[in-house]
Amino acid sequence: MLYQIHELNRAMLTPLTNWAEASAKMFANPISPLAHAPYAQRIAAGYELLFRLGKEYEKPQFEITSTTMQGKQVEIIETTAVSKAFCKLLHFKKNLSDAELKKLKQPKVLLVAPLSGHHATLLRDTVRSLLPNHDMYITDWTDARMVPLSEGPFHLSDYVKYVQEFIRHVGANTHVIAVCQPTVPVMAAVSLMASEKDPMLPTTMTLMGGPIDPRKSPTQVNNLATEKKFSWFENTVIYSVPANYPGFGRKVYPGFLQHTGFVAMNPQHHAQSHWDFYQHLVKGDDQSAEQHRQFYDEYNAVLDMPAEYYLETIKTVFQEFALPAGTWEVDGKLVRPQDIKTVALFTVEGELDDISGAGQTQAAHDLCSGIPAKMKQDFVAPGCGHYGIFSGRRWREIICPKVGEFISKYN
Repeated sequence: MLYQIHELNRAMLTPLTNWAEASAKMFANPISPLAHAPYAQRIAAGYELLFRLGKEYEKPQFEITSTTMQGKQVEIIETTAVSKAFCKLLHFKKNLSDAELKKLKQPKVLLVAPLSGHHATLLRDTVRSLLPNHDMYITDWTDARMVPLSEGPFHLSDYVKYVQEFIRHVGANTHVIAVCQPTVPVMAAVSLMASEKDPMLPTTMTLMGGPIDPRKSPTQVNNLATEKKFSWFENTVIYSVPANYPGFGRKVYPGFLQHTGFVAMNPQHHAQSHWDFYQHLVKGDDQSAEQHRQFYDEYNAVLDMPAEYYLETIKTVFQEFALPAGTWEVDGKLVRPQDIKTVALFTVEGELDDISGAGQTQAAHDLCSGIPAKMKQDFVAPGCGHYGIFSGRRWREIICPKVGEFISKYN
């Protein structure tokens, strides 16, 4: 019933948020008489804050239409390379002739986005920074409430198989980058391909801020998964999609519950951020206010996860530690990272990461014992939190160049 109550509450709030949005514009627009009333700017700021606190946040768009290469603007065309029930593989294609593209010889990069609450657009900065020198693909996971029941379930093993299919589609000499949650299924996908001597094995594998071994430096996220029984997750956070969505009846971990969890991890920070936003509006600091809008347009846009996938991730990754323990099987085949021998490995961690603790991603080096030491690389970004690993100034100025150098070395 919780999902239905949420939808009812959302429907009841919609008129209020629409009114707040209209009122904010009436008190802010200079051609409106109300904009010249006493305290109009404060009133407008209050209405906009009310609007943004109550509105429904839709899935953002990448909005990457061009990139700069050697001082020249090149148009980018976003296309769907592969369309699956639970995911689309997007290709950011440069609008150049085949001859020009062939001459560039840019490395093909498959960026595997997390399926852990936020949309793939959270990696917009990652894509934009890599795009000038790489041929970029990214996984765009579908909101489970939009997937009809007729499409069947989506398991953690399906995630692994999706990754393998996407690697094969991108083709030979693919460079795979996994950010956060997908580091585990990506390693499983590559391990199984190595065990089967698949000729389409990727050339490199870059793992960034992920729970390869959550037993190392456990964080608040890890502790929740180990302190609660598996049955608690089954009975507390899993609900059915209501009738007003295509996925009616599908069991999911709803996005609104995930968002509550995100905020609960640091409520003081978010409260202060919204207060600062109000102050920026009052003072007329449009640039700071717009930065707030852009961040929360992304942060507040969440998706539902398939229940079977979420529960299996909790059990396999965070409770049984099946990957580092060597007990994980996908469709009856044991996941053996030690079978990877020809794929270069690069791990990236943030010094201040409070989601994937220190050493959790570095554990990949011990598990991938078959990769020669000279083909392994590790980097800990100083002063960098979780989101800073793939977005923001530290990503653009420090981490992205290192990832680019690593890929170029083996391309």
